Amino acid sequence: MLRGLMAAAVLAAGALGAQADEIEDFYKGKQVEIVVGYAPGGGYDVYARLLAQHMPKHLPGSPTFIVKNMPGAGSLRAANYLYTQAPKDGTSFGTIAREMIVTGVLGGNANVQFDARKFNWLGSASSFSTDSYILWVRKDAPVQRAEDLRDKSRRQIVMGSAGPAASAATTPALLNLALGFNLKVISGYPDSNAVGLAVDRGEVDGQMASFTVINIEKGHWLQKDSPVKPLLQFVRTTRMPILPDVPTARELALDERSRQLVELSEAPWALGRPFLAPPGIPPARVAALQKAFMAAQSDPAYVAEAARLKIDISPASGDDILKLMDKLASAPPDLLADLRKFQEGGAN
Repeated sequence: MLRGLMAAAVLAAGALGAQADEIEDFYKGKQVEIVVGYAPGGGYDVYARLLAQHMPKHLPGSPTFIVKNMPGAGSLRAANYLYTQAPKDGTSFGTIAREMIVTGVLGGNANVQFDARKFNWLGSASSFSTDSYILWVRKDAPVQRAEDLRDKSRRQIVMGSAGPAASAATTPALLNLALGFNLKVISGYPDSNAVGLAVDRGEVDGQMASFTVINIEKGHWLQKDSPVKPLLQFVRTTRMPILPDVPTARELALDERSRQLVELSEAPWALGRPFLAPPGIPPARVAALQKAFMAAQSDPAYVAEAARLKIDISPASGDDILKLMDKLASAPPDLLADLRKFQEGGAN
């Protein structure tokens, strides 16, 4: 029996070694693309380019990584590309809006060409634990307190967004529905950078953007002479220490159901920077990509560069993303119906 067990162990080790050699042979000299569902310079792009620098050394064969920007429809274009057109051999993966996870689970969007569960999820670079998604409004806007956004006698606050499926559009829609706010969204800007410029020029009153992204793209918004002010914190159970006077969405919930809707809509943000590969990739290569992705998240050089860029690194696994889908799918039908409503329509 002992000889049999030893022989089995040797065979298993040999199989694993052969598999590792096969992965290395495949990736050696290859070029791997990371598709980003947004234009260069934004938050998703920053995370992708950081990963492109440090993940290759954790993938057998050390292939070259390139970043391919594919903006459009709040990253729906990139999601559809990854599912239907991208190579299914392990040489292409990408990052899309976290809302695409919700869109895939809820269904009902005729433009969606993917089944979210059939993607090969590598994981998320951030769980948003040290960040906040903030409603920023110009200091000359007619509303200067979050509570006053419920006042329908005032002019609507006009927000800018890259697309109707982007979080900058769906979150104001949620705030209108759950908190009784009076926000309007104008979509169609190329990216969050362009929206920020529109705010600076006074074309729109405000923008939904994370503290991290503003720190990257619009540092002057955090200065004393900033043209904007933060009115509300989303995806927070408590207020950020740096913004002690800015209320959270949960604090302003109208009732228990309103609070539940806010909490459910905040859930995907725990997987704030998701990375995914097309379906149909050989399982051994998927496992290698997942392992390399997670290894990069704890790479000292990667972590140090992220600290220099002032971006949150608090990774989650691909399995965590699948568990989130289960959580969303099992929510009460009436809450799911409301989630679908603002995911489809945006603010108006």
